[in-house]
Amino acid sequence: MVNIVVLISGSGTNLQAILDCLPHHRTSTPLPAAPALQLPESVRISGVISNKSNVYGLDRAKQCDPPIPTKVTALKTYLNRNPGSTRQDWELELSRTVNSFQPDLIVLAGFMMILSPTFLNNINAKPIINLHPALPGAFDGAHAIERAFEAYKEGKITKTGCMVHYVIPEVDRGEPIVIADVDILPTDTLDSMETRIHETEWKIIVQGVKKVLNV
Repeated sequence: MVNIVVLISGSGTNLQAILDCLPHHRTSTPLPAAPALQLPESVRISGVISNKSNVYGLDRAKQCDPPIPTKVTALKTYLNRNPGSTRQDWELELSRTVNSFQPDLIVLAGFMMILSPTFLNNINAKPIINLHPALPGAFDGAHAIERAFEAYKEGKITKTGCMVHYVIPEVDRGEPIVIADVDILPTDTLDSMETRIHETEWKIIVQGVKKVLNV
């Protein structure tokens, strides 16, 4: 089997996009649109890890048939339980949790924590990819969709997009794997533009997984 470990921080729609393309994971929470791609039987999600405990993405994994193992590794909780520990200690703990699922690929799917070399250098040389709702070099970091919409209103851009890229210490600067443009329409609100970006993300995250795993 080829093992994917998915890291999340929220509702898990990007996780769901991958689940919808796995023939052996029956799920009660599919996305509205039918998946455009399928992953082979040899690929599975061996674990889902969240840095927050009360998020729906964990429920998506638990409610699968068969259920997917989950773990919560929250920074604040870790620091409170381990007086004198540091964020770097937490990242080492997170890397050990990831490695316990024996991943062939780690996917950051809406994982809202910046990971330093402390984590990246302890993943047994396995590829780590991230989904980011902006084009390469355009709006790195947080609130990319909102920043793109403001830039459009100011006449600075006519389109935005999203990408799957390799994770390196520089935030959202890793080599792009899949890039997709998203037009911004004159009638768009922030919500309508964001909806189209997310729908595009659901497609390219699976494309990125297929490309990296060569399946």
